[in-house]
Amino acid sequence: MNPELRGWTAPHLARIEAELAVVCADADAAFREAVLYPLRTGGKRIRPLLACAAAESVGGSVEEVIGAAIALELVHTYSLVHDDLPAMDNDDERRGRPTVHVVYGEAAAILVGDALLTAAFEHVAHSPTLVRELARAAGAAGMVGGQYLDIYGKPSNMEALTHLHRLKTGALLRAAVRMGGLAAGADDDQLLALTHYGAAVGLAFQVADDVLDADQDAGDDGPPSFVRLLGLERTRAEAQRLAAEAIVAARELPNPTALIGLAHFAVDRTL
Repeated sequence: MNPELRGWTAPHLARIEAELAVVCADADAAFREAVLYPLRTGGKRIRPLLACAAAESVGGSVEEVIGAAIALELVHTYSLVHDDLPAMDNDDERRGRPTVHVVYGEAAAILVGDALLTAAFEHVAHSPTLVRELARAAGAAGMVGGQYLDIYGKPSNMEALTHLHRLKTGALLRAAVRMGGLAAGADDDQLLALTHYGAAVGLAFQVADDVLDADQDAGDDGPPSFVRLLGLERTRAEAQRLAAEAIVAARELPNPTALIGLAHFAVDRTL
């Protein structure tokens, strides 16, 4: 991450972490510890940062978008808790720590995910528009539908794999950008530019992650990935192409600096 983007993210991350620390404050103490556990395992907080950057790109403020930003991170975290379950990906470790179901048990992990998801909608309950945007991105036509395809589908070509990841990963990233704009009162032209940016940068992050995961996924029995279909160098080039597409869209906005920086960050990790 370049120094300019790091300087922008630092205060935003501090605010995001402060808000996440008080999630589900009225829950039973023991259960609340389980709910907070996956929120304390780090992560880039890309979705709330994208929402903040999108709001600021059209003249908005963090105060206008913070509820949506936290909602996005809660939905993302719930999805990870459920993805790690034995019935799904059966992962025992995430970000160097035991997963929720390993620490608290499978039933508790399901409830933790449920609590995070419902808390997310509490954070945007003041805006039917934001509720609708988040529900579409997180549901059967978005993230959850993508997870279904990841478990039961067998994508064997670029079209199928791209569709899977536009749902599983891209839908919530695209929604982060749109929700930031909507919360800040973006006009129709600005929202269109943000939508184009979000679609491109959302897929860029996934393609770049495939490059970073290439060594771990080596072998014929690994999961489908862009690297398997395109090879490492063509996949890296595709990530760069998508980031460039996002930057073109961002330049249509009044204050695109943070959005451009995040698009660069998406792919600079692969260099």
